[in-house]
Amino acid sequence: MLHDRILVSLEGEPGERKSGGGILIPATASIGKRLVWAHVVATGPHVRQVCVDDRVLFDPEDRAEVELQSKDYLLLRERDLHAVAAADIGDHEPTGLYL
Repeated sequence: MLHDRILVSLEGEPGERKSGGGILIPATASIGKRLVWAHVVATGPHVRQVCVDDRVLFDPEDRAEVELQSKDYLLLRERDLHAVAAADIGDHEPTGLYL
């Protein structure tokens, strides 16, 4: 990985979602702009706020797809991320997210 690039793997099956009540929402359902969570697989040397295995929130329209060893990944820039989910939050961060 070069510069501020981040390689991520999408969570779950792309397109389909489940509501809080357990209702399956098909990929064909049209909803406004929606952000997506993914797991970080690799980072470039100039990435400062994200580590491997973090969960990140990003806009799915700002992405580049890449296939490595028969698996699909997304290539993002650090500045395109909206949030990073902390794996273990302390008493000082009640939200569990940091920017």
